[in-house]
Amino acid sequence: MRTVLVTGPGGAGRTTIAAATALAAARPGGRVLLLSAGPLGDLLGTPAGTPDDPAPVRDGLWAARVDSGAHFRTETLAFQERAATALELLGARKLAGEELTELPGSEQSALLHALRRAAAGDWDALVVDLPPLRDALALLALPEQLRRYLRRLLPRERQAARALRPMMAQLAGIPMPAQWLYETAARWDAELAAVQSLVEDPATTLRLVAEPGPAAAEALRAARAGIALYGLRVDALVANRTLPADAAGPWLATLVAQQRKCLDEWHEEWPSEAPVRVVGHLGRDPRGLDDLALLDLGPLGPALPGSTPEGAAAGSPAEDPWPVEDRLAAEDLLVWCLPLPGAVKNELGLVRRDDELLLTVGPFRRIVPLPSALRRCTVTGAALTDGVLRVRFTPDPDLWPRAH
Repeated sequence: MRTVLVTGPGGAGRTTIAAATALAAARPGGRVLLLSAGPLGDLLGTPAGTPDDPAPVRDGLWAARVDSGAHFRTETLAFQERAATALELLGARKLAGEELTELPGSEQSALLHALRRAAAGDWDALVVDLPPLRDALALLALPEQLRRYLRRLLPRERQAARALRPMMAQLAGIPMPAQWLYETAARWDAELAAVQSLVEDPATTLRLVAEPGPAAAEALRAARAGIALYGLRVDALVANRTLPADAAGPWLATLVAQQRKCLDEWHEEWPSEAPVRVVGHLGRDPRGLDDLALLDLGPLGPALPGSTPEGAAAGSPAEDPWPVEDRLAAEDLLVWCLPLPGAVKNELGLVRRDDELLLTVGPFRRIVPLPSALRRCTVTGAALTDGVLRVRFTPDPDLWPRAH
């Protein structure tokens, strides 16, 4: 399944571009799903369905809207039923569906659930309208982070001791975690693993949408290092609502000049595998399939399985985008090279913790496991040059194999 995740700075028209992308990808005999948390009815000219029951829009295209409130109520009531015994022991009163109001974070949970449902569906292509850029990157990093928390808090190895749980509870004098807790954690882990697999799939790409200008340029610069940090692939930067070069009037001429300057910079900065696609301003807000077709985004094209993201965790099946340079003979060093385009030195943080590296780039953070060779080394320095963070490691004499 070809997957395109559409995001960009707030107000750039990402929902419109997501809909136009899905429409361009749809063809008779094909199956394309457009998934969005925003309103799609006016944009498509027909009501959207739900992730469980998408609505047909035209031949080859279906649409679904993610309702975070309904998802929160459904999940909360289901969890309440599974934990009924524990809640009864505590004397808790059950919550009714009509009194539940969604909490912060429910939108992310609903969207992740919808992504998992879509990943299990029989679709040729999936186009997802994500939240604004920074929130979208945090959302896409969430499955990996939550799975790490689950492994730390509820290790699978402890499940093997469930037969001893009653005896251990008597000896310790405290109740041990019930089996339903481990089963719930396993279910969550399986769901998160499905979404993580979708995000990391070579056929999944990020499509950025921005209106050319200084604010958008700064937002993209700040986010580009985060995109590399999380190992995401960008297939295009869509310059949306671009004014025609011959726009009349001094006020419009100033805006046109500003946009053209920004476009020239983007054409130079963004790599060839993520071309800048210019989408002209229609002079009105697009409404209906005819207007979306005028945006002329073209077919999705292949995801190029051989391509690699600007940054990804070590161990990728493709050529490793975070390679380790062997300088042992010349300098007694191993150097881990982490491409982080757009990163600024004073926004970088680097901490070694056991066999992991805690990386901070501006507002973005990721904990990545060290390659096996580097686990037997100590960190001796790091430097950011030409958009690449090079971390130097020196072999630990007590752990490094010695020649005899």
